[in-house]
Amino acid sequence: MTRQDGPIGVFDSGIGGLTVVRALMDRLPFEDVIYFGDTARVPYGIKSVDTIRRFAGEITRFLLARDVKMLIVACNTMAAVAADVVRGLARDVEVIDVIEAGAQAAVAQSVSRRIGVIGTPTTINSNAYAQRMHALDPGVQVYSSACPLFVPLVEEGWLDHPVTRMTAREYLKPVLAEEVDSLVLGCTHYPLLKPLLKRVAGRGVRLIDSAGTTAELAAERLRAAGLARGDGTPRHRFHVTDVPLRFQTIGERFLGRALGAVEKVHWE
Repeated sequence: MTRQDGPIGVFDSGIGGLTVVRALMDRLPFEDVIYFGDTARVPYGIKSVDTIRRFAGEITRFLLARDVKMLIVACNTMAAVAADVVRGLARDVEVIDVIEAGAQAAVAQSVSRRIGVIGTPTTINSNAYAQRMHALDPGVQVYSSACPLFVPLVEEGWLDHPVTRMTAREYLKPVLAEEVDSLVLGCTHYPLLKPLLKRVAGRGVRLIDSAGTTAELAAERLRAAGLARGDGTPRHRFHVTDVPLRFQTIGERFLGRALGAVEKVHWE
C-alpha cells in the first residue's frame, strides 16, 4: 500500500467526531477513514489533564499502527490539552485538530474581528480557541460562552425542540450582545444544531462549523502533500472501546447514513 492509499484516522472521546467523518465523506469522497471513539471512557471533560493526555497517546498509537496518512483530533477537549502529545507521536504523519481548523476559519472570515465561541465548559475554560486566534491575529476580540446542556440535548435528538430553542437563546445572549460577526461552534455535537443556532444568531452572524472547517483543512493539507486520492471506492471503519446500542443509533444520526459494522477494541 502506498502512502497515498493510507486511511485518514479520526478520533474522539465518543460519538461527536462522527460529524467530522460526515464532512470528510462529503468533501473527500474517495478517502478511506478509520474512526476511533473511546466510548468506554467518555466523557473526557471530567478527567484530569494527565489522564486525557495518556488516553490521547493510546489512541494515537492504535491509529498509527494502521498506517494512517493523516490524524484528525476531532475532540475539542483532547485538542485543547493533548494536541502536542499526538504530534509528538505522529512524527511525519500530518496532524490537524478541530480547534486549529475552527480558529483559522474564524480569523479568515471575520470582518469586524469580533468573534464568538461556544463549547463545552472544559473547552471554554481551556481558552484554547482564543489562544489560537490571538496567535493568528493579536487584534481579534474573542467572546466565549459555555453551553453544557447542548450535548445531552443533541444526543436526545431534540434538535429543534422548544427546550433547545430556549436554551440556545439564553446561552447565545451574552455573546451576541458583544456584536460578534462570527460564531465558532466549538463542539463536534453542535453542527447538528446549526439550523436552530442560525435562526437564534440572526443573519448578521456567520456560523463557523468545526466539522466542515476541519474537512476543508484536511483536503487542503492532503492536496499540498500530494496525498489526496482522486478515485477509488472508499472504506470506512469504526472502532470503539464499548459498543452499546446507543452508539449505533445516535451514530447514524450524526453520520447522516448507515454506520455499518462497528468493531470493539480490546486494549492489549
